[in-house]
Amino acid sequence: MGKRKVPDLYRAPFPLYSIKVDPSTGLVITAGGGGASKTGIKNAVHFLDLQLVGEYQYSASLLHSHDTDPRATMNLAVGNGVIAAGQDGTCCLMKFKHCKKKEGNAAQKDGNSVQQGTARRRAGKGDKAADGAAGSDMKDETAHITVSALGEVQSDMNPQDPLQKVVRFSPDLSLLLTGGTDGHIRVWEFPSLKQKLDFKAHEGEIEDLDMSPGNKHLVTVGRDFSCSVWSGNQLAMSLNWRETMPHIAEKTYRYMACRFGRVEDQKDALRLYTVQIPHKRDRRPPLCYLTKWDGKSLLPMLTAPCGNEVISTLAVSDSGTFLGLGTVTGSVAIYIAFSLQKLYYVQESHGIVVTDLAFLPDSLKGRDIKGNNETAMLSVAVDSRCQMHTVANRRYFSLWLVLFFCGLMVVGVVFLLQYLFPGFI
Repeated sequence: MGKRKVPDLYRAPFPLYSIKVDPSTGLVITAGGGGASKTGIKNAVHFLDLQLVGEYQYSASLLHSHDTDPRATMNLAVGNGVIAAGQDGTCCLMKFKHCKKKEGNAAQKDGNSVQQGTARRRAGKGDKAADGAAGSDMKDETAHITVSALGEVQSDMNPQDPLQKVVRFSPDLSLLLTGGTDGHIRVWEFPSLKQKLDFKAHEGEIEDLDMSPGNKHLVTVGRDFSCSVWSGNQLAMSLNWRETMPHIAEKTYRYMACRFGRVEDQKDALRLYTVQIPHKRDRRPPLCYLTKWDGKSLLPMLTAPCGNEVISTLAVSDSGTFLGLGTVTGSVAIYIAFSLQKLYYVQESHGIVVTDLAFLPDSLKGRDIKGNNETAMLSVAVDSRCQMHTVANRRYFSLWLVLFFCGLMVVGVVFLLQYLFPGFI
């Protein structure tokens, strides 16, 4: 733990705001840009090919850049070959297709819908061998990605400065949910994009939202100090994390993020995780907190401090074993979900606000992607960098080996006593 150097996995020519891993194709999808201002900084969605190099290291190459001018993508969700991208006050849906194409065939030229020639590798230092391997992989086949527009919906109605803050697909991919600066939650049927719900959930901006498996609980986080649970458009309950920390004064903290997560080795168990950050910043910043909730009763189970750097983003691994945190000062941490204990920490890994995190699934396209790592997590930030954070498998002694040595010790003690005290046995 502590301040160390994490090599860049990839560096984009624009600020990065969101990153996702598509489990069906194994593509890493990241997006951002400079916005509508004429600064010369482009706006795009990048599709990266991720490769495991050896047992622990990774490399990434750019397969395709999809231009989104004049709007930057500030948040995105990925499901079933579709990207839902938050751009200003709208949610733009794009369908992408990933296929292999024999090299030598003429590449179609239709703007954004084809790959940009040979893949460009953006690996960290010391990955020359990886570059060579990638080059040999591309001799016979080259990746080809097509992107096409599916539709667009107005997801935020703020008359002054509309901005979609968050977008999610429901776990069963039947719904698309958005929240923005106008405090409304809007729900669309997917893929028809027929609006199902539109209701005022919070006073002020929506910070985050998530939906539990089975579409049972919709949880929303607002800047108005509240974290709410909804049944349709009806408020079912408001969460109170201070039940676990009664000494903390009311309205000194606000909720910042929420995520549902599985419980490892428990098929039907579910947890909700929330992050609480100080409402006001002081010269000596107070602690931020993580809270774990029972996923069915939504009662708080455990709250733990997570440092005095203000948290900017939260992620949960697919297995529910790990939590990822990014901070406004660029630090990245991984916590154990069961105990809320810190497992991994890099201070100011990015040096500027971490905008999104994404854990790798246990496998991608049927191939091992974690190598000898217990977990691996991607981070992106406004500094245009994409980094990989890994936790190597911890070494455990076999139970049988431990029992064997215990047996040897018992036998040794018996012989020693017999030697020292003849006739002991």
